[in-house]
Amino acid sequence: MTDRPVSHGPRRAALAFIFVTVVLDMLALGMIIPVLPLLIEDFRGGDTASAARIVGLFGTSWAAMQLFAAPLLGSLSDRFGRRPIILLSNFGLGLDYVLMALAPSLSWLFAGRLLSGVTSASIPTAYAYIADVTPPERRARSYGLLGAAFGMGFIVGPALGGWLGTFGPRTPFWFAAALSLANAAYGWFILPESLPADQRSAFSWKRANPLGSLRLLRAESGLVGFAVMHFLYHLAHQALPAVFVLNSEYRFGWSSATVGLALAVSGVGSAIVQAGLVGRIVGTFGERRALMAGLIFGTIGFVIYGLAPTGRIFAIGIPILSLMGMYAPSLQSLATRLVGRDRQGALQGALSSVQMSTGIFGPVLFSEVFARSIQPGSIWPNAGAPYLLSAVLLVAAFVVTRRATR
Repeated sequence: MTDRPVSHGPRRAALAFIFVTVVLDMLALGMIIPVLPLLIEDFRGGDTASAARIVGLFGTSWAAMQLFAAPLLGSLSDRFGRRPIILLSNFGLGLDYVLMALAPSLSWLFAGRLLSGVTSASIPTAYAYIADVTPPERRARSYGLLGAAFGMGFIVGPALGGWLGTFGPRTPFWFAAALSLANAAYGWFILPESLPADQRSAFSWKRANPLGSLRLLRAESGLVGFAVMHFLYHLAHQALPAVFVLNSEYRFGWSSATVGLALAVSGVGSAIVQAGLVGRIVGTFGERRALMAGLIFGTIGFVIYGLAPTGRIFAIGIPILSLMGMYAPSLQSLATRLVGRDRQGALQGALSSVQMSTGIFGPVLFSEVFARSIQPGSIWPNAGAPYLLSAVLLVAAFVVTRRATR
């Protein structure tokens, strides 16, 4: 893979390249969301509570692999460039979906999920790519566009995956494999390198492991508060992948197609907020107010999710929760100002380590809260309890954000 550095002229085109790459990557990931919990439920003989706990274990294990892989890939991208890391990750992810499509047992499916945690850990490299090609004053808008790429992937992905799931729970995995391999092929021919050779840093194992990467957050003034904010926000967000599918099926009787449609609508809202609103809001009110506004709307949305007595009222919370998308791009933009260009990969790896650490116990936490709330004799028989816990976490994040960004 030869280096083809991005000059000042084609920066807009380079941003478009990474945008499409992330869309395809998220489209593949989104396609399996509506069917993976149902496939696990099939392996468990239709036991919803047992399946919820296993979904939590899958989520925790996936996040644990990302926790170790993200800082490693981020540091490798600082040494060898962003392009090879993105391409190798996409190619590996495609092969991993093939493995999961063929999995004959729950243990094989689990092994595939572990591998996908490693191969899908290239997102910090994509964020570092944005920092390479975008001036600091425009990064909030660029990160908003990248967040919209996530949203676009989840607009079509879950809806398509839910529809494909009607032909069998393994069908979406084959389509996801094809998309990831196509993504790798697209990047091989189109994606340029963003980090010139003379601006790369030496690889260090001290920075390429989760504990080592966190030292960067302690070493740079102001990043500790950002790490706490990042942790609370993403811990609250863990409720969605952990229980959304099984919770919606249990409470409202939603099918995989309905769940996919709901996730698609959520993706539309996220894309609108991050692509169309973040840049304007940050430009008018500043990143700090955008951070706090995102947390307020997120809290309201999770409360609606937790207390909704019907599917229609639950759906009201979807556009409100989408406004939470103002938070992440603003935080990423502020954080990139605190380190040099040769350490952007390490920074994104460190922030990803914080994010993925929430995935170590977040899925287990929320799936266990859900499982206990629906079991006979439950102390508090409210299946929306996981979402109310998320609302409390966002309130805590709001308090920390006010102090850390003062």
